[in-house]
Amino acid sequence: MSEFVGKSAKQEREEQKFETRAEMKRLTGLTIFVVVVTVLAVLVAVAVHAQDKDSPNAQDKYTLKSPSGIAFSDFRGYEDWAAVSSARQDEILKVIVANPKMIAAYKAGVPGNGQPFPEGSRIVKLQWKQKKSTEAQFAVDVPDFFTQAFVMEKDSKRFPKTGGWGYAVFNYDAVSGKFTPDAKSLSDCGNACHTAVKAKDYIFHPYEMR
Repeated sequence: MSEFVGKSAKQEREEQKFETRAEMKRLTGLTIFVVVVTVLAVLVAVAVHAQDKDSPNAQDKYTLKSPSGIAFSDFRGYEDWAAVSSARQDEILKVIVANPKMIAAYKAGVPGNGQPFPEGSRIVKLQWKQKKSTEAQFAVDVPDFFTQAFVMEKDSKRFPKTGGWGYAVFNYDAVSGKFTPDAKSLSDCGNACHTAVKAKDYIFHPYEMR
């Protein structure tokens, strides 16, 4: 009887060892599976990120800064700003937009009332290469492709030597779909051109809502 009990206990111990080894193998296999899946997920994410990074539309333009230190992010949301005016120069069409603070100042009579635009005013001149319309029933120039964003922002502490305004240019390449800061932003007309309208707080374009 004791021999039978001893054999049963020994057999039980062997079975427990077998079950333990089987469990360890199962856990090891599960761990390897999880690691493989994780690695594959990371590789796929890296590949997608690399593909997106190379995509013409992947650029975050708001990470750019001009040589003068003006950040494009200062003008975030300009795509939805109100139009101030428009202009045409040779083969370039221009639309001028301003942020809500500047639009509110315009509506209050600035600069015609002799008051300067408030700090934080921002204005963007968007420029397109133009072409003759082949669809309209009359002669008219229409935008062909976008070329440039000329920006101005009012910050008297940062730009005390230029009437309180900072200037920058961001060029746009229609082929790559990317903006680049203009290397000549420091030497372009900037404030030198705008001194002609110093009495209007350096702003050429009036705002009139009819």
